[in-house]
Amino acid sequence: MQKDKIIVYGLHPLIEAIKAKKTINKLFLQKGMKMYSSAYQKLIFLSKKENIPIQVVPENKFIKLNNKNHQGVFAILSPIKTYQITNLLPIFYKKKRNPILIILDRITDVRNFGSIIRTSACAGVDAIIVPNKETAMIGSDSIKTSSGALFKVPICKEKNIKNTIFFLIKYGFKIVSATTEKKSNMYSYNIDFSGPIALIFGNEEKGISSKYLKISNEKVKIPIKGGISSLNVSVAFGIILYEIIRQRKSIDDPPKIHF
Repeated sequence: MQKDKIIVYGLHPLIEAIKAKKTINKLFLQKGMKMYSSAYQKLIFLSKKENIPIQVVPENKFIKLNNKNHQGVFAILSPIKTYQITNLLPIFYKKKRNPILIILDRITDVRNFGSIIRTSACAGVDAIIVPNKETAMIGSDSIKTSSGALFKVPICKEKNIKNTIFFLIKYGFKIVSATTEKKSNMYSYNIDFSGPIALIFGNEEKGISSKYLKISNEKVKIPIKGGISSLNVSVAFGIILYEIIRQRKSIDDPPKIHF
C-alpha cells in the first residue's frame, strides 16, 4: 500500500465514502462473513452501482485490523482533504446564513474527535478547525469513530489557532469557549447564538489554552450535579451545539464543499 493512502474499514464509513464519491479501487470482504444485514446489502449495492470491484479475501488479509471493529470489510482511499478557513468563509456567506464553526484545541482522543465530527454532521456545522499539531489523526480510526461523518464536514488545519481566532473576530464571529471556570456564564442558553459562532472546546485533561480564553467573547459551562467535576468533551459539545440549534429553531444543511 502506498504511504499516502489510508485504510477505511467498517460498514458505515465505507458507505459514506462511496456516497461522498471517494475514489475506491477495490472493496475487500472477509471470506466466511455473513453479509445479510441491511448495511451489508447497501454497501454491496452502492459498490456495484459505482462499479467498484469487490474481492473476497481470507481472514489473514485483515491482520492489520485485528484489534479494530472492521466488520469484515475494508478499502484503500486517498487521504482526507483538509482546508483553510479563509478559503471557506466566502462560500458560507454566499449562502446568506450564519455559520457555525468548531475549534478543537488539542483534542487527542480519536473517539472524542470522531464523536464530535459525527454530531457536527448531524447538526449542520459548517467546518471544524484543528491545529496542525497536537490533535487526533485524521485517518482510518477517526473515519471509523465518526461513522463516516468525516466525509461530510470540512476539516481546516491551521498553523496558528490564535491568529485564526482573531481573523474570525474580524469577520464578525462570536467566539465562545466551553470551560469549567467559575466566572463562566453558567448556562449556554444565556448566550445569544443567533449570529456567526465559533465554539472552542479544549483538551480532555487541560481544557482550553489560556491564550484562547483571554480573547473569547463569551465563556460558558454546563451546570453539573452529583459530585462529578466535568462532562466528557464530546458530550458537552453535543449539549451546547444543540442549544444553538434550539435557538435558531432549525438545522440548516451546510453549504456544499467539494471534497
